[in-house]
Amino acid sequence: MASFIIEGGHPLSGEIHPQGAKNEALQILCATLLTAEEVTVENIPDILDVNNLISLLSQMGVEVRRLDKGKYAFKAANPDFDYIRSADYLKRTEALRGSIMLVGPMLGRFGWAVTSKPGGDKIGRRRLDTHFEGMKQLGASFEYDRTNFTYTLKADRLKGTRMLLDEASVTGTANIVMAAVLAEGTTVIYNAACEPYVQQLCRLLCAMGARISGIGSNLLTIEGVRELHGASHRILPDMIEVGSFIGMAAMTRSELTIKEVSYENLGIIPEAFRRLGIKLEQRGDDIFIPAQEEYGIDTFLDGSIMTIADAPWPGLTPDLLSVMLVVATQSKGSVLIHQKMFESRLFFVDNLIDMGAQIILCDPHRAVVIGHNHKRNLRGRTMTSPDIRAGIALLIAALGAAGTSRINNVQQIDRGYENIEGRLRALGAHITRVE
Repeated sequence: MASFIIEGGHPLSGEIHPQGAKNEALQILCATLLTAEEVTVENIPDILDVNNLISLLSQMGVEVRRLDKGKYAFKAANPDFDYIRSADYLKRTEALRGSIMLVGPMLGRFGWAVTSKPGGDKIGRRRLDTHFEGMKQLGASFEYDRTNFTYTLKADRLKGTRMLLDEASVTGTANIVMAAVLAEGTTVIYNAACEPYVQQLCRLLCAMGARISGIGSNLLTIEGVRELHGASHRILPDMIEVGSFIGMAAMTRSELTIKEVSYENLGIIPEAFRRLGIKLEQRGDDIFIPAQEEYGIDTFLDGSIMTIADAPWPGLTPDLLSVMLVVATQSKGSVLIHQKMFESRLFFVDNLIDMGAQIILCDPHRAVVIGHNHKRNLRGRTMTSPDIRAGIALLIAALGAAGTSRINNVQQIDRGYENIEGRLRALGAHITRVE
């Protein structure tokens, strides 16, 4: 098992390019199953979760060709249904959260899909009801094998319908949209997720011949077509990585430029960091963060303590709350971090408290952070990464801490961040990987 050794207290400097978006890539790769023709995808991040999905697609009989760094061609002309019924397939889908989005394309194109209950980060309940209820409303039969923990869906051909999702699930919306594009008739999805990555999926599907209107809103209308064809697509920069680099600059009091961030697709993220007192400038499609000796948390207009909470797009993504919590430990002032979506995601703060942070964990969803204003550094220590986002947050804390830290189980970080130690060393960070 790999670990990072980080010597904290060293400023960073220079320019860094964010990788392609992990969450978009998982959706886009699953969508390649919707056609027998070739689909070319650029800016695919070289990270564990995405590489595992590419490997799984190859095992499923998809012809996969690497054309260049981050650029692949996929052709799902002859899927291997014997493999898809195998124990190895079910074991692989169990280990990869993004595998749930194979269900929609398989069901829509072939009328049949099977999957295990998927794994992923251990951050609390991540129910699949929205996915399967949507498929059932499209006319699919649904069976759950409680012995093997597998889900099987079948339909001769899906039928378009009107549905109101019980939650604006990003992966649920993506899965239902991919099933509906080949359904008979018109499907209307209300309370659909409208994140940029869902918008990107819809644009790829339209390039493949789908008919989708309402892209960018929470009301999607999909006119089913008989078949889709090949297309090309480029994945957006990863907004979570952009936010992570902003946090690193603040914690290490560094001057950084984040290049080609697709600023218009960052939503409220820059403003959320400004609420923590972090200065950042948009320069074309780049973000420049100047070195700051201190940054003060804003308050509400009536002077009450600032609350930063996650919300469905265009609200703040929950994936950045861990980073913002760490940044707040060295701010001037106090803030309430409210993680509404996942009840286990804040438990990593015990590590920060052991590093010297002043944090009150009110309950599984809320933590009050009292900033040190860089008057008292966090202390390096040995920690274990529990999930992707907590892992990068602990890495950011270690970069700003006094002394040396060791972060174990960094495969969790590898699942979402490409060559993070090499890219940070190029900025001046003192970080090494050990096995």
